[in-house]
Amino acid sequence: MELSDIGHRLDELIAKPAVPDDAPELLALGEHTLEQWVIAKGKEPTEDLREGFRLLALHRQGADKDPSFNACRETCRELVYHFNLLTLPTPDEQAEQYARMMALVANHLFLFVSGKMETEQLGVFCCASKPLRETVDVKDNAH
Repeated sequence: MELSDIGHRLDELIAKPAVPDDAPELLALGEHTLEQWVIAKGKEPTEDLREGFRLLALHRQGADKDPSFNACRETCRELVYHFNLLTLPTPDEQAEQYARMMALVANHLFLFVSGKMETEQLGVFCCASKPLRETVDVKDNAH
């Protein structure tokens, strides 16, 4: 799955009402996002699990020799956390809130990784790294 396809699917999921049944797909979209990072680094994405999740193993693989990639470690963990919450018996309203948050976290992961693929230094200080903001500002001012 290409990065643009992931972004389009996340946009679709965020635009509709959140449903807990989306949790497996959102987790998979997080994995596909990290796969793209690993592939861009010239590696074969792992099939291993870390703490029971491939997403966490892919993050570990992606962060190898790139400490700035650790900026998205907690985002990956939060995605797993919301997935786990949605496997528990939960009142519908609360489950919808967990699903909405999971979609937003998956999108945050996507935005970080896709931004980092454009601007290598992203994550050195934070997700609002100056080089990315400058690029966005130039594009926004062009309209």
